[in-house]
Amino acid sequence: MDKKHVLMAFAYALLGVILGIYMAASKNHGQLVTHAHLLLLGFVTSFIYGVSYRLWLPNARKLLATLQFFIHHAGTVVLVMGLFLLYGRLAPEALLGPVLGVASVVVLLGLLLMVALLLTTDTRSPQPTSSA
Repeated sequence: MDKKHVLMAFAYALLGVILGIYMAASKNHGQLVTHAHLLLLGFVTSFIYGVSYRLWLPNARKLLATLQFFIHHAGTVVLVMGLFLLYGRLAPEALLGPVLGVASVVVLLGLLLMVALLLTTDTRSPQPTSSA
């Protein structure tokens, strides 16, 4: 899961930088909240998850790790898309509010799964066995 999280992190970074360049060029900073979520929740958090898997979770249970990956990114994508629609005034807040609320809870669930994985996975390196 480490490389998958890092690849997703750079995808979010690319989108965040493109959105930032657009805002600077147009002098319209209406998508500032979307931009911040792309970079902090998308890039930074996903990158930290990838590093965590590499350093401390090489033996993580595959099903839980896969679930954590998809839950985090599904929540993040829906949240960022909802924010883009909201701050771009492309959909009403009454429609997007519940979607953003559910997406936020999904992201929280992904975080809780990561914490559970870190707390329950044996992070010790395997000890070399001696053959006699």
